[in-house]
Amino acid sequence: MFHAQLPAVDAAAVPADGFLLDVREHDEWAAGHAEGALHIPMGEVVARAAEVPGDQRVHVVCRVGGRSAQVAQYLIAQGVEAVNVDGGMLGWEAAGRPLIADGGAEAYVL
Repeated sequence: MFHAQLPAVDAAAVPADGFLLDVREHDEWAAGHAEGALHIPMGEVVARAAEVPGDQRVHVVCRVGGRSAQVAQYLIAQGVEAVNVDGGMLGWEAAGRPLIADGGAEAYVL
């Protein structure tokens, strides 16, 4: 089922305690990600769908919003309350939201 109106929120509007699913690739995640986010690359979402909570809103994020929109549509079809994060991690960074990187390096959006 295709949702013509995909639910979306700006990065600045994601609650601090909101569940964030990052679907970017491993190198993108390592360069910079939101603390506490769950990392499941887009290509692994179907196989790892059981890791995504079904009892709370899931904010899906990628670099700019294209991959996360596809994953959000998939999750909605599975009965998950998923929303796409408009602007992705670039929007997250631009909104001044905190980023961390693997290994303590300076975090940035790749």
